[in-house]
Amino acid sequence: MVNQPSNPIDSMDEKKLPLLALRGMIVFPYTVTPLDVGRERSVHALEEAMVQDRLIVLAAQTEARIADPDPEDLFRIGTLAEIKQLLKMPEGQLKVLVEGIRRVKIADFVQEDPYFEVVVEELPEVALPETAEEDPEIEALMRSVIDHFSQYVKLSKKLPAEVLIAIEDIDEPDRLADNIAAQLSVALEVKQNLLSIVDPRDRLEELLVVISKELEILELERRIHLRVRKQMDKSQKEYYLREQIKAIQKELGEHDTSSEVDEYREKIRKAKMPKEAREKAESELARLQRMPPMAAEAVVVRNYLDWLTGLPWNKKTEDRLDVEEAARILDEDHYGLEKVKERILEFLAVRQLTNRTKGPILCLVGPPGVGKTSLAQSIARSMQRKFVRFSLGGVRDEAEIRGHRRTYVGALPGKVIQSIRKAGSSNPVILLDEIDKMTSDFRGDPSSALLEVLDPEQNSNFGDHYLEVTYDLSDVFFITTANVLANIPAPLRDRMEVISIAGYTDEEKLEIAKRHLIPKQTEAHGLKEDQIQISDNTILKLISGYTREAGVRSLERAIASVCRKAAREVVQGHSTPIRVSVTSLESMLGRPRYHRSKAETDHKVGVVTGLAFTQFGGDILSIEITVVPGKGKLILTGQLGDVMKESAQAAFSYIRSIAKLLGIPEDFHEHNDIHIHVPEGAVPKDGPSAGIALTTALASALTNRPVRGDLAMTGEVTLRGRVLPIGGVKEKILAAYRADIRKVLLPKENAKDLEDVPKNIQRRLKIELVDTMDEVLRHALLPLPKVEAEEREPNLSFIPKNEGNGWVERPHEPQ
Repeated sequence: MVNQPSNPIDSMDEKKLPLLALRGMIVFPYTVTPLDVGRERSVHALEEAMVQDRLIVLAAQTEARIADPDPEDLFRIGTLAEIKQLLKMPEGQLKVLVEGIRRVKIADFVQEDPYFEVVVEELPEVALPETAEEDPEIEALMRSVIDHFSQYVKLSKKLPAEVLIAIEDIDEPDRLADNIAAQLSVALEVKQNLLSIVDPRDRLEELLVVISKELEILELERRIHLRVRKQMDKSQKEYYLREQIKAIQKELGEHDTSSEVDEYREKIRKAKMPKEAREKAESELARLQRMPPMAAEAVVVRNYLDWLTGLPWNKKTEDRLDVEEAARILDEDHYGLEKVKERILEFLAVRQLTNRTKGPILCLVGPPGVGKTSLAQSIARSMQRKFVRFSLGGVRDEAEIRGHRRTYVGALPGKVIQSIRKAGSSNPVILLDEIDKMTSDFRGDPSSALLEVLDPEQNSNFGDHYLEVTYDLSDVFFITTANVLANIPAPLRDRMEVISIAGYTDEEKLEIAKRHLIPKQTEAHGLKEDQIQISDNTILKLISGYTREAGVRSLERAIASVCRKAAREVVQGHSTPIRVSVTSLESMLGRPRYHRSKAETDHKVGVVTGLAFTQFGGDILSIEITVVPGKGKLILTGQLGDVMKESAQAAFSYIRSIAKLLGIPEDFHEHNDIHIHVPEGAVPKDGPSAGIALTTALASALTNRPVRGDLAMTGEVTLRGRVLPIGGVKEKILAAYRADIRKVLLPKENAKDLEDVPKNIQRRLKIELVDTMDEVLRHALLPLPKVEAEEREPNLSFIPKNEGNGWVERPHEPQ
């Protein structure tokens, strides 16, 4: 076997040859390769080779992108080649045909300009047997390489089949390896590595590894191509069938559903749903596609897809986390309400620091007209969130919260999901109004359904019956409102942060009227600011004489009535501005409805002013007791609730236990009937906080001692005369202030609640904290007239005081 072809030169020692740098290719020995040459240095090298003996060294660049390489940019192992043909092309380019002769190593660069000239060394030859049959290993390697290469040619489809015929005729391992290596479409580094291997045995082994890797890649490409082709064939088949369906539907005059399905598919793509919701939507879309266009269920599926694609799954508004700007907006929209404003600013501050906080659940509790709903709107405006409100008053169906099952005719999602869609973002402020007015019946308990909605730990996976997939409510800012906290179920109340909003003082109402109500009603009635003037004294007269409420709703209606009168005068040509004074107010609105001071200043026997807390805020409660001859009956009138009746029984028993100390017969109950009446009998009244007022009224009626008319009291009483704490302290004190009460008796344990009472109210009211009934009687009862006192035993100018288990007499506080 011949290892090397006959060489054009016998020895390479000290032979200087021109060098041609190759970009992105390798020329192997025993192969004929065409080259396009255009670089100036390469053209000079070819010209020099043609002048001499047509021999040239071919070496590949390490980086093909280098336009003008240096010696260090060339591989040191190259190929000695003979120029077989040279053609000059236009624009100075050359086409050259070269044949590789042998591998050489570049020993040194003699010159670089105008072309590379190098000294090369012959690589040592490896002795091989004359025939492959003499070395079975070489024979096996050659057969394996040829077999793998034939598979490569079949899979690549880039090489003609004739290549295999030429390869199979080669029986020299060296020539076989180089010819196959030249045909492979592999990286330059791989080919250079094959060129650098001198031993044909090692070169065949490496070539076998390279072809095996390429076969794996080609097989993978073939599988991918088949899969893509199969999918394309399926798509083409579906397209063809759809076109046939369109033609049939057109002939039948039916509606074409393909465009509708495409629209829904595009909506699903744009909605960016979570995986669960997207899979559900695609499943329903596939059902719709299979249904006849006129099927009844198709309408249900369309509505369902409209809801799924219409929800803002990933749409959010960016929160404004500027605490100072939020504080300015809250102060601009509302006067007072400092506790609520502080809580909102705290939430924004935490959100700014953490950038991720679950939406809080606030419950604003207070009487009507104090601004709960408008406060929620201001919160949304300060945070730059969308605002949605829906009322829970009278809601008694659980489906109103969780939605109806799709099996029902006309089914819809619940109000929560409807509000999310209406807002158009997944993080709105949702106001659940009148949460204390929900009811329940055979259709379920809506308050229980709200437990998941208003639980920050659960509402990230809220399940609506209609949607059948979960929706994340954790970014929603829920705000609820209520008039009475006691009407909210305890488990639901536990999930909310309760903020009480008591009524306003007269001074606060004055500021609210000047800042908000008057400008609002003036604009609403078409008046300009310079056409009407309402003085502060007039507003205070409106507050005291024409309204009696905790909020400002009635005050706004009164101001609206004044504006209507003024608008009529402006239309009739009266001169402006129209000045509304205290004297002209009566001609506009009629006589005042409320007179606060006259009745309360009278000191009467058996009449006590109590304080009550209702859903409309604090209010005064007049309690009247009279003693008449009878057989010991206790008569209760005024539509009293069970708790208040029990308080009356407890007060009666307590008075019987201290009858001797009060100076009244111990058997008074056997010869007298006691009638307890609370006026305004059409209004239901209940609660334990009238206990000390009932006891004081009983003591006054039985001892014939008058009760101070400018005093009001609240507190629960025990059978041993202890005064227990009550709720709604701020509301009750504001009610006493509105009624011109001068002195208020409160349980001692309610001292902590006085922090919520405005300081100016505390300065105008004398608030006494009491712990026992004898302290209450000492503050409330006035002494008897002197003549009447001398006729009775003991002298009732002394009021007993309970100290431990015994009683001592103590003079009454001088008046």
